[in-house]
Amino acid sequence: MNESAPGLYSLPHAVFLRRLAGATRGTSLDARLGRAAFVALRLIDLLAPDEPALPRDAFHYQHAATDRACRGLPADRPETSHLIGVVQSTADAYHTRDVGLLFPALFAYAHYLEDEMRLEEALDVLETLERVGGDRFRAEDQVAARLRMARVLRKLNRFDEAEQGYEEAGALAAGIEDTHSRLLSRIGRANTVTARGNLAEAEQSLRGALADAEAAGDRNAQALAHQGLAVVLSTSGRPAEAIPHGWHAYELYDDETPRMRTLTDLGVMFLTVGDARSADLALTTVVREGNGRDVVDNAMIELMHCASFRRDRVGFERWRERCEARRDDMPPNVLVDFTLKVGIGRARFGQTARANALLRTALRLAQEAGLHEFVFRIERIKDGLRDCKEGCSSGPLAVTESVFDSDGLREVSNSLALLGR
Repeated sequence: MNESAPGLYSLPHAVFLRRLAGATRGTSLDARLGRAAFVALRLIDLLAPDEPALPRDAFHYQHAATDRACRGLPADRPETSHLIGVVQSTADAYHTRDVGLLFPALFAYAHYLEDEMRLEEALDVLETLERVGGDRFRAEDQVAARLRMARVLRKLNRFDEAEQGYEEAGALAAGIEDTHSRLLSRIGRANTVTARGNLAEAEQSLRGALADAEAAGDRNAQALAHQGLAVVLSTSGRPAEAIPHGWHAYELYDDETPRMRTLTDLGVMFLTVGDARSADLALTTVVREGNGRDVVDNAMIELMHCASFRRDRVGFERWRERCEARRDDMPPNVLVDFTLKVGIGRARFGQTARANALLRTALRLAQEAGLHEFVFRIERIKDGLRDCKEGCSSGPLAVTESVFDSDGLREVSNSLALLGR
């Protein structure tokens, strides 16, 4: 199957067929996963309210074939478990005539795809959830689905639709007096404003949401607001102000995955202000304690980046080799980030030709995966590589004396030191 296949992308759930189109072999694991996801979602379509009732024997036949396709996938792959759960819940919903049974498994699958940065696929799953279940789901589930869809749309840079989704979720949450979800809606809208580039408005909105979350004693909303403020402040060139907010988010999160992701963000921010030691402490903690593969991969890539920043050639090669051993299982966004930062490292060590080749590879991978933000970033770096040819092979960048003029920075740095013990 290739790009020229007639009518390929006019089919429902065609986004999953792109895995087949992009695979070197139709029997590759990614192709098989894409095919299984496609048929699983086609099975779910049978439960849509506008679909004619399917005879029990016909549903049984299609369900058995779909279940067989999913159970034939490697059992150790997280996506396999999600697909098997989705297929089972579809059968349960059909036999009990309770479409609400479909929600947990399909919602969890969308979350998984979002974490893997397969955003178009995650959106397709969430749209399927809305089309098949709609107002037949519990009100709480409808709010959760609308919030998740808005977040995915934001990550896809479809900002108008994202803002509308957050507003709709907030209105639904108000109708059932769900204060937590209303706060999530406000924070999500503020994050969308951040993505649009209106940092002043986003900062004001997030500070208001943080104050209300603190008044309500909502730890999770406080963590999200602090994390949003860290992004706004860092993006606006104020990383020293951003770091304490990132640390507050880390302390407030209950779940390990967002805690580890926040530590990775803190490592990046500390590197931005020139404190490679604190960056290294944050990132090595993630590698040591993180459970999620994507979380650990990201931290290892940043440690490699940190080593090249210090012009530590041995450390750079050590982390590069560890990342290289895991690249076959990296999702597209992580693979692009890894390739990009290896290229930056080669440039820092004066290997301009190798750096250029790696940046070209990273650009191609980003374009193939539709990672537009990466495409813009890589193009800017490629354009600037010529200008830094002479300076890239110099010693490590000096840390400015003003880095620790802030009590907040000193406090976070000292806390990170305690984590490393």
